[in-house]
Amino acid sequence: MTRRGGCPGAPPALSRDTAPPRGAPRAGRRRGVGRAHGVGGCGGGAEAAKLGGSQAGAAAGRRACLPPEGTLPRRGAELPDGGAAASGELRVSPPPPPPPPRRRRRRGRHHRRRLPPPPPEPKPAPSVRLALLPRPLCSRMLRQVLHRGLRTCFSRLGHFIASHPVFFASAPVLISILLGASFSRYQVEESVEHLLAPQHSLAKIERNLVNSLFPVNRSKHRLYSDLQTPGRYGRVIVTSFQKANMLDQHHTDLILKLHAAVTRIQVPRPGFNYTFAHICILNNDKTCIVDDIVHVLEELKNARATNRTNFAITYPITHLKDGRAVYNGHQLGGVTVHSKDRVKSAEAVQLTYYLQSINSLNDMVAERWESSFCDTVRLFQKSNSKVKMYPYTSSSLREDFQKTSRVSERYLVTSLILVVTMAILCCSMQDCVRSKPWLGLLGLVTISLATLTAAGIINLTGGKYNSTFLGVPFVMLGHGLYGTFEMLSSWRKTREDQHVKERTAAVYADSMLSFSLTTAMYLVTFGIGASPFTNIEAARIFCCNSCIAIFFNYLYVLSFYGSSLVFTGYIENNYQHSIFCRKVPKPEALQEKPAWYRFLLTARFSEDTTEGEEANTYESHLLVCFLKRYYCDWITNTYVKPFVILFYLIYISFALMGYLQVSEGSDLSNIVATATQTIEYTTAQQKYFSNYSPVIGFYIYESIEYWNTSVQEDVLEYTKGFVRISWFESYLNYLRKLNVSTGLPKKNFTDMLRNSFLKAPQFSHFQEDIIFSKKYNDEVDVVASRMFLVAKTMETNREELYDLLETLRRLSVTSKVKFIVFNPSFVYMDRYAASLGAPLHNSCISALFLLFFSAFLVADSLINVWLTLTVVSVEFGVIGFMTLWKVELDCISVLCLIYGINYTIDNCAPLLSTFVLGKDFTRTKWVKNALEVHGVAILQSYLCYIVGLIPLAAVPSNLTCTLFRCLFLIAFVTFFHCFAILPVILTFLPPSKKKRKEKKNPENREEIECVEMVDIDSTRVVDQITTV
Repeated sequence: MTRRGGCPGAPPALSRDTAPPRGAPRAGRRRGVGRAHGVGGCGGGAEAAKLGGSQAGAAAGRRACLPPEGTLPRRGAELPDGGAAASGELRVSPPPPPPPPRRRRRRGRHHRRRLPPPPPEPKPAPSVRLALLPRPLCSRMLRQVLHRGLRTCFSRLGHFIASHPVFFASAPVLISILLGASFSRYQVEESVEHLLAPQHSLAKIERNLVNSLFPVNRSKHRLYSDLQTPGRYGRVIVTSFQKANMLDQHHTDLILKLHAAVTRIQVPRPGFNYTFAHICILNNDKTCIVDDIVHVLEELKNARATNRTNFAITYPITHLKDGRAVYNGHQLGGVTVHSKDRVKSAEAVQLTYYLQSINSLNDMVAERWESSFCDTVRLFQKSNSKVKMYPYTSSSLREDFQKTSRVSERYLVTSLILVVTMAILCCSMQDCVRSKPWLGLLGLVTISLATLTAAGIINLTGGKYNSTFLGVPFVMLGHGLYGTFEMLSSWRKTREDQHVKERTAAVYADSMLSFSLTTAMYLVTFGIGASPFTNIEAARIFCCNSCIAIFFNYLYVLSFYGSSLVFTGYIENNYQHSIFCRKVPKPEALQEKPAWYRFLLTARFSEDTTEGEEANTYESHLLVCFLKRYYCDWITNTYVKPFVILFYLIYISFALMGYLQVSEGSDLSNIVATATQTIEYTTAQQKYFSNYSPVIGFYIYESIEYWNTSVQEDVLEYTKGFVRISWFESYLNYLRKLNVSTGLPKKNFTDMLRNSFLKAPQFSHFQEDIIFSKKYNDEVDVVASRMFLVAKTMETNREELYDLLETLRRLSVTSKVKFIVFNPSFVYMDRYAASLGAPLHNSCISALFLLFFSAFLVADSLINVWLTLTVVSVEFGVIGFMTLWKVELDCISVLCLIYGINYTIDNCAPLLSTFVLGKDFTRTKWVKNALEVHGVAILQSYLCYIVGLIPLAAVPSNLTCTLFRCLFLIAFVTFFHCFAILPVILTFLPPSKKKRKEKKNPENREEIECVEMVDIDSTRVVDQITTV
């Protein structure tokens, strides 16, 4: 066995065929002074070779050249055996054997004696050794093994992709083109109720029961609601700019002229022209049902024509000429009353025209009539400029909801241009070879391909487009941009003398593990939102689309963007220009060129770079220079930390103030474009007609003893406190006026109800409110009936109306009379808060469970603890400031909060991971290191994301306004935590980074003795270090 190499100055070692000369000593000894690890330096080995004259010098020299125990030689560095560490291969020298016990130096005469060889150590049993390991140590070892295994798999994946870049670059493009082509035939969701009303609610069950007893389509003129009236209809609010009385003669005549113009609207069809009389809802006498306020205004006009002064209008219930008592609270607005509820003036009048939609032809004619209705009102407005009219139809909400997509187009194009520009600038640097502007553009192309693929899949599976999909590209932008910038940052950490394949493998091993875990978090949280547990269809479809888009974005980042990184890597290795792809000449050849030409071709060549400068090649990047030289030292300064903590306490205080004022937004006008009929009509509706709630139907759905006085008292007690339009109360008053007892026998009570009360003209309209049933013995019974109740409340206060609904429902369960309450708006309001919060609640729980179980995948479970605390802090702040910014908790804001969980983890996880896993330095040092390693990617993605959000603020739509405010708060608060809160808090909170340094005083230095022993056959040299 021949040992080659050694330190300079050491003689060659003896081989098997050579033997020491006779008389030469068996072992050469030299007393030396060194450090605790026993390495005295290369010079010591050479000197030992001179004194010993044998293999001892060479062995000591080789031992002195070895690196300290536990350290690895740098790649490319000279090894002790004369070879160099190959690229990608690490060869570690075995550690020296443990030294024998120290010997105390004797005073006086120098004396040495050879130590006996140390006894052999017993070999422990493998099974027993594993069983005796501490449990935390075992789990930590398993996590580290799994962590390293995943890094190895991603490294091999990166090497494989780098070996086939053309395939992995072209496959995503082809898939996106094939799937995205179907998006040209996309369908738009027409039903707003299907999207925004809870899918499973008690109100829908109640609606089915009510519809089986009293068809809602025929009674919708009595079940008034502002925006949720079912079927086809046209509605207009007429008011004056000068707040004039709309009941004076001039405005009364004007309103009646408008009514006549509306009834004359014609819808041409082949062979026939339809008017309002052909498609209106008919009354029992086969006449069109119109609002009672029209009859009131006609009677008022006739009274003025005949100079009658005894005609008076009462509010909110008035009596017509035929004696009927009608409710006019939703037809007269801004009312000023005299004594005894007599109307003095009214600032607004509302007219509603209800249409039939029995079959498809009737529905199509009614839809065109609605369009002509709006045109007629606008023309009438132009000819009468002193009044203001607000038209509204059943199609207005749907059209204005989809109008958001049309008005957002040019703003989205502007956003895309700004993001592309910022991404190119973030990837650029002065060095024209190492600059990567094309990767900034290709990162956005990757996100666009994934979004197009997801849209194609949704379309092929029968999904329909709606305006909430506008938020999907911004979800993709926040996740995809950080992944691409993190890969670019990892690429710049690799050595330039490596092959492109090896650099790509290192990039995948370094960045893909964290990107995969954050992608899994996105898929889990949005997957829970896309599950049947989500009761709001718009939220479920949005989460489903986001899941598909994020999944394909992950695949395309692995394949398409990774291949793009390989191509740009070959351009860099060949010293080609990063934009023009031409060979960059050396600086000597550019001396005679103009200054601008030299500036465009500025590059640093490897042969002109020393080893010390090689690691700083990319530090000329503006953001890298800013973080390393300025920001990291500033944020960890002792004098800055108190101000950051104070600012965080202020942040928590304002967030708590907003959190205590959170309100659920069930107003559907919050999801439509601003300059629309819906917004104008809703504003006028809340201004003039908010004194009373929608008309609530009170349905008794089983036979009760109406003739029993105790039952009568119960029914009257239930309806007490409401404005009532009730056949039951009118009938009891009718009996009292006739001096008849209300406690009649059943047969007399029913016969007088049918033959006397309902035959009177002023009470005949109550026939639609009672269902009679004839039994086998010709006995007639009331099997079901209804009444109408109106509460004196603020309609804009949805929580108050929802509390009223819940109170009536609880009463229906405990009362003797079995009844239900219903209004078309209850379908949207019923359990809206619970249905709305369910996706966020489920996503938060799933995120916490995923963080808990992923603690076994990460190298240290403390990372997940910090992530959980950071997510809670960010979400708490976003909800609080969102409320202070007048954003209610509606469908859009809940989806943004789900996205905020993932966005926070996406940006904070790499920082926390680098900090927690760091050893042997102070906390401040590892905070700086974490910011230097991952801060550039976070800052680049944040700048691009904010630039993309800015045009969204200018879109004239309430939906995009909510989207912008929520996404901006999420980005800003997360950025605040990444670059201010976490860097400060981590400097004085766990984990501890205390470095245990050994004292290096001169009195603690040890003298070591190098002993060389050669066996009898001179076949090998054994080195031993003994402490003297």
